[in-house]
Amino acid sequence: MANKYAFLFPGQGAQAPGMMKDVCDTYAEARKVIDAVSDITGQNIPALLWETEKDVLSRSDNSQLAITAASLAVVAALKTKGIEPSAVMGFSLGEFPALHLAGVLSFEDVIKVVQKRGQIMQAVCEDIARENEGHAPGMAAVIGLSPEKVVEIAKSCTGAYAANMNSVRQTVISATAAGLDEAEAKCKEAGARRFVRLAVAGPFHSPLMQKAADGFEKAIADVVFNDPAISLFSNVTGKQVTTGAEAKASAVLHLTHPVLWTDEEAVLGTLITNDTASDWRVLEPGPGKVLSGLWRDCEFGEKWVATPVNTADGIASL
Repeated sequence: MANKYAFLFPGQGAQAPGMMKDVCDTYAEARKVIDAVSDITGQNIPALLWETEKDVLSRSDNSQLAITAASLAVVAALKTKGIEPSAVMGFSLGEFPALHLAGVLSFEDVIKVVQKRGQIMQAVCEDIARENEGHAPGMAAVIGLSPEKVVEIAKSCTGAYAANMNSVRQTVISATAAGLDEAEAKCKEAGARRFVRLAVAGPFHSPLMQKAADGFEKAIADVVFNDPAISLFSNVTGKQVTTGAEAKASAVLHLTHPVLWTDEEAVLGTLITNDTASDWRVLEPGPGKVLSGLWRDCEFGEKWVATPVNTADGIASL
């Protein structure tokens, strides 16, 4: 067993009906997390996780709470095996369980904050859909162009923004409907293999979400963000977070700024590489395996393979 662990927490889109049911059936501590989230939110979280149809679960106000609860349930199961993180980072929404594990937010606060975040984002996305009647903004994954090229193309388009720096092979654009059309044409002309429109409710991580950011800033105004107790990394800066004030500011900027995931991977990978006295392992606790795949594409992915952890058998094998 490794003596140090880095946890990567997945973001919105990782949800799936039935997720983590076997983990909660096997590990009592995991089930306690789910029940605690129900108590804090007043929602039936077991029903949300295990009895909700895919399209309902995918709503921001449902998926964000469900993914956070599922991820923290896996963390509780890992803790029973003595596995706790020395470094944490999360993709978009995934940064919130990371904030909790780093000691920045209490358990109750992180659940309340995520619940409010999901509600605000869902309401704004519904407003956007009504206002644009069939021409709503959205997101698309560009595959086969360098991140630098996608950034260049997005800047040349009206109403388009590079939103998620996922890997050397994939960058996501957020844009107005017209901006997506323009970006698609230019990306294909530049040699992109694919331009995949994503099934998301809004143009996340772009200035088009400013209304949500304004609402969220007010919602967390009185929430205490502590200084991190372990290594924590920011989507907004791509660097290590050193203070609670920085973490709080970034939580708001999250909604309108790109996810600098490849930068975070580089900083974490360098930390692991330089820590020659320790044996590190990279885990992805929570639904899906997207981040493990992205980690595989980074320069550190071959030496320190990331492992998805989302089943009872997977936890038992660690």
